[in-house]
Amino acid sequence: MPRPIPDRRRWRIVLAAVAALAGGALLFHAFAGSPHRGGPTGLFTSLPILWAESDSVGSLVRGEAPPHWARAVLSARGSVVPLDSLGRIDGLRLLLIAQPRPLGGAENVELDRWVRGGGHVLLFADPMLTAPSAFTLGDRRRPQDVVLLSPILSHWGLRLVFDEVQPLGTRKATVLGAEIPVNLPGRLELSDPSAGCTLADNGLAARCTLGKGRATIIADAALLETGDDVPAESRTQALAALLDRADGD
Repeated sequence: MPRPIPDRRRWRIVLAAVAALAGGALLFHAFAGSPHRGGPTGLFTSLPILWAESDSVGSLVRGEAPPHWARAVLSARGSVVPLDSLGRIDGLRLLLIAQPRPLGGAENVELDRWVRGGGHVLLFADPMLTAPSAFTLGDRRRPQDVVLLSPILSHWGLRLVFDEVQPLGTRKATVLGAEIPVNLPGRLELSDPSAGCTLADNGLAARCTLGKGRATIIADAALLETGDDVPAESRTQALAALLDRADGD
């Protein structure tokens, strides 16, 4: 069942904390990535990329948890705009959507309009998230365990399926030329071959040309975890490569 999003007051506090933390991150461009062309990168996610999981806003503001490695990759491309909805995304060229909450009807329409108008989106859609969380099932602060994006994927001629008997465990896979870790990934299939999408890497990815824009979809989000099973350098290089691929013409 979809969880309610935080109230406006909580989001204002959290976004203020994010701005303070991101300001420091912009000073360090330690990871490779092409300079972002045409505006800032939007980030819409339930994963703790710009702010760490915390039981209190106070500990979040104090920066007690180490920053997520992906934050530096995004900051190296330019400014990052954290989004709590997809209602206003004009002005962005690239949008990273990673294991988002379910989209509302108006958000589905806006995302499709923005892509067809020339936007580029990199979407991580994981049908069975394996990343650990500090919060229990049912806690609205917990990342989205099962992605629920059927309306927009169907509109783009795709469906996301999941093999329930596949073994648990991280393995390497080459996706769109980048070697990434996957764990209980999904598989993308074409529901409408005429819609503009092509599958890649045995359905782990899809590339869609939609109007003037593009959508790049990955059927797993294990790359964005913070575990020690995969070297941080490998993760950063893979994410930078996928962002470049998604942002390419």
